[in-house]
Amino acid sequence: MTCIFVFIMFFKPGTNVIRWIRSGMEIHRQEKQIRMYNEEIDRMEHRIKMLTSDRDTLEEFAREEFYFAEPGDDVYIIEP
Repeated sequence: MTCIFVFIMFFKPGTNVIRWIRSGMEIHRQEKQIRMYNEEIDRMEHRIKMLTSDRDTLEEFAREEFYFAEPGDDVYIIEP
């Protein structure tokens, strides 16, 4: 009798146990994604702090991302 009850609880379509397991897996996946985004935010905040506080870092960023150059510099753009 107990085996039948357990079988029904786990394998009957739409039972709460199956939904509970799926919900737990979804929560775990979303928590992992939240941690990933928080790490990305921390990296971006550090980058912003460096760009706003260090002139050399800002200059390097401008040269690499926007191809800025000082007068007299030769700029070569190599595309893959």
